[in-house]
Amino acid sequence: MARRSPLPAGSPRALRWLAALLAVYLLGPIVAFAVRFALPGDHGFSEPGLWSAFATSVLSATVATAIIFALGVPLAWWLAASDSRISRIAGVLVQLPLALPPVMSGIVLVYVIGPYTPLGTLFGDGLTDSFAGVVIAQTFVAAPFLVIGARSAFRGLDPALDAVAASLGHRPWARFVRVALPAAGDGIRAALVLTWLRALGEYGATALIAYHPYTLPVFVNVQFQGSGLPTTQAPTALALGVAVVAIAIGLVPVRRRRAPAPLPSPREPDPTVASTIGFDIALRRGAFRLSAATGRPGRRIAVLGPSGAGKTLTLRAIAGLVDAGSNHVDVDGHDVSPHPAESRSIGYVAQGGALLPRRTVWQQVTFGVGADPAAAHWWLETLGVAELATRLPDELSGGQRQRVALAQALSRAPSVILLDEPFSALDGPIRDELRAEFRRLQRDRGLSTVVVTHDPEEAAYLADDVIVLDEGRVLQQGRVADVYRAPVSPRVAGLVGIRGVNAGSVGDDGILRAGSSAIVPWHDRGVRDRVQWAVRPEAVRLDPDGHIAGVVVDVIDLGGARVVEVRLDGGAVVTTKSLDAASVSPGDACAVSIDSAGISVWKAPD
Repeated sequence: MARRSPLPAGSPRALRWLAALLAVYLLGPIVAFAVRFALPGDHGFSEPGLWSAFATSVLSATVATAIIFALGVPLAWWLAASDSRISRIAGVLVQLPLALPPVMSGIVLVYVIGPYTPLGTLFGDGLTDSFAGVVIAQTFVAAPFLVIGARSAFRGLDPALDAVAASLGHRPWARFVRVALPAAGDGIRAALVLTWLRALGEYGATALIAYHPYTLPVFVNVQFQGSGLPTTQAPTALALGVAVVAIAIGLVPVRRRRAPAPLPSPREPDPTVASTIGFDIALRRGAFRLSAATGRPGRRIAVLGPSGAGKTLTLRAIAGLVDAGSNHVDVDGHDVSPHPAESRSIGYVAQGGALLPRRTVWQQVTFGVGADPAAAHWWLETLGVAELATRLPDELSGGQRQRVALAQALSRAPSVILLDEPFSALDGPIRDELRAEFRRLQRDRGLSTVVVTHDPEEAAYLADDVIVLDEGRVLQQGRVADVYRAPVSPRVAGLVGIRGVNAGSVGDDGILRAGSSAIVPWHDRGVRDRVQWAVRPEAVRLDPDGHIAGVVVDVIDLGGARVVEVRLDGGAVVTTKSLDAASVSPGDACAVSIDSAGISVWKAPD
């Protein structure tokens, strides 16, 4: 039997033929011109006015492109960053010149800069039939190419780059020039090439606004009407030549900068006392409402919750990266809410360790305003990445990127460091290694941190206090041990790692029952009638002498231990992690004992 392709029959070959068809269509006329141009004869290079028209086109296109770059890049950045109604309307208006035939573009320009308009009169009718008129026409028709291309380049940037730069002390203008422009540079450069070529080839608007001085397209039209094709070969060849040069320049890769050598001698930063941080965040984003607050200031806080809970929004509000209105952020007893992100002395490590494109590791860690190079070198050595100082972000592994991002934030000695899912994207062994290393730094260096995570183990590892957040609301908060030991609801229990909520009841005898199984005494707990309950795995033990009978449902071998899932008589399911469960298999009858200290009980909903 012939092997069936996962793609529809003939699709790859059909796609290749379609691509080839368009390539032939685009290249065919150029090849035909090249063949004709190679034949001997007068090609028109000696025609009067050719070289002045060529110079006019090249110079005017360059001036127009410079004007478009100076005004269009900031416009593109605003259109990419804003989602307001005004920006959406502006985005539509910017594209209108593309919809107008070039001749009609010249018509609408006449209404603004023509001889009898106020603006035209102000300049003594010098805006038409002049070099200035050529530039104006070219600018109008070519500007959308840059704005649309640059807007797409800015929209493609990781938003975390601006957030990281702000937390490193850079103000908005510096972030635009030093972060956004370089990061979007390839897209902007490609858009600039298209813009220059469009300006160079503009005929319709230019012919109406400034028929004199001749541009190359106008000169070609005059020659074609006067003597036919032969004398149009020279200007056409010149246009193709400069187009090839422009495109080639646009394809030349930007040289990547490498770190200077040698690096300064490392110097250990002075020890610090961990700062306290407290916050009260209340804001709205569309239909989503967030309300998150610390019960008391802390030094190591975790915000724990599922995706979409509002964790990252909370972190960004603390850092001053979103408009937080009247929200309150307190660092060491000082309200930093009135200050912008760059003035809060709060470090920010984005999810995945967002690093600045085209900057080496050394340039990353010294990019912060006031960053100490000697301390930056010490942090690189402490985090084990000093030998990577000359590497670029795309030359680093995930764990290396995260270490560099930590060193970058720590090099400014911030009062507090915010970490957004710092290790979630890493492989298990690397994640465990980095968590242990960061916990040591918290202890030894007195780091004050707010960690956002969905992993209850990570929250317990890196924090003393935890805020359990879901759908923008705080479900519970307090010391990690207290919250994990006594979750106030089944939802909180699930979020802090207690799996499997069972139905049960507590009678007048104070015994927690699940179906026919008596689980544990539950005297004087203030809970009666129908309940829900869950138990931590470490409180469940396979015990031949246990009083609760059950059946093994599943066994997961972890090497050093085995996770055993047991269905108790009555239907409740519990899980235990045991070192001596090698003898049990799914389907085996067993008995378990449960420590009541590991059980949480809640009144069942009506």
